[in-house]
Amino acid sequence: MRDHSRLPTSPGFWRSPLRGPWLTSVLGLVLLVGITVLFVTGLVSYAAYNPGLSPVNDKTPDKGLLGFYLFAWPTHPVWLYRFTQGVHVTLGITLVPVLLAKLWSVVPKLFVLPPARSVTRALERISLLLLVGGGLFEFTTGVLNVQLDYVFPGSFYPLHFYGAWVFFAAFVAHAALKTPAALRTVRRRRQEHTAREPDLLISPRPDPPTVSRRGALGLVGGGSLLLFLTTIGQSLGGPFRRTALLAPHGTADPGRGPNGFQINKTAAYAGITPADTHEDAWRLVVTGRTGTVRLGRAELLRLPLHSASLPIACVEGWSTADQWWRGVRLRDLAALVGYDGDPPDVFVESLQRHGAFRHAALRANQVADPRSLLALYVNGEPLSPDHGHPARVVVPAAPGVLNTKWVARLTFGEL
Repeated sequence: MRDHSRLPTSPGFWRSPLRGPWLTSVLGLVLLVGITVLFVTGLVSYAAYNPGLSPVNDKTPDKGLLGFYLFAWPTHPVWLYRFTQGVHVTLGITLVPVLLAKLWSVVPKLFVLPPARSVTRALERISLLLLVGGGLFEFTTGVLNVQLDYVFPGSFYPLHFYGAWVFFAAFVAHAALKTPAALRTVRRRRQEHTAREPDLLISPRPDPPTVSRRGALGLVGGGSLLLFLTTIGQSLGGPFRRTALLAPHGTADPGRGPNGFQINKTAAYAGITPADTHEDAWRLVVTGRTGTVRLGRAELLRLPLHSASLPIACVEGWSTADQWWRGVRLRDLAALVGYDGDPPDVFVESLQRHGAFRHAALRANQVADPRSLLALYVNGEPLSPDHGHPARVVVPAAPGVLNTKWVARLTFGEL
């Protein structure tokens, strides 16, 4: 006769004495707060790309009602994107042990038979499937993106964006059903199940305990703390960067001198050659209401130059300390082609041949900000080839990919 206790569908299969409503409730409440912050900062990150400037910056076409909240991304304070994306990435990595522990704590419920005793139970199981699958998908693609491992099919942006909405919808439904009971369980500090509804998480034949539930929480918390400490340095910058052992831009040596700070792509990777950027050959093409102007580096240097102290922050969560940039204001370049008052949006094109983000668009408020520059110098020295020589865009509070390097053309006007 077959021993059904050896099947995962049998309550006797799951023998851990740690599982129970208290442990699951504590982990669930931590995720309730953490995932809500992740979702909000993720939406903010998406808005920072100004996807309304379609089709240039729109990485998720056909988003429809899901883009209801989008707004013109501000330029104040200058560290805004550095902060919001740093929180998003660091918190996401920090919560990985909590998510895995929560899934482990409820895994017996995933194998309960029959899968649906009623329509309500069926809907609950479907939402649970979306919750578990969506959570694993979002965390996995997010971690891979931070590590620059784009092994998933398609573009990261639409996958992560649509996946986040599916996951969060299931998360909200699950939280609405389970949060009141979780709060009651944590307040009571009791492990037993109620007589009305036996808890499937409690094993009828538990193994002898080797660690307490509080000890298990300590292990999960310790794992999260370790991930936090080995990730946060990439967002803090400075001497803390050396502690970012799990971040691609953490401990990498960016070199020394005025151009010695982090980059995402080198000139060689982008297909930029010395001949492309030689001062005798390179010209910046500026187009607008009154026509087209072509400016070499010497002509740009004869225009009024301004300085701004700005960081560079990227979607992977890494950022630099403030660098001192010097160049021509974007709004002054707009004035050269007929926009003496409020400047319009601008379409920025790069010399870059390889890789993504060969062009980007900036909103009018970003162009108008006096700290938005076509930078020619950084920290008192000309830009290096890897930092965008002969000219790059720098905009306060904008994601790094909108700070286009190796700029070839600026087209001002409604996009």
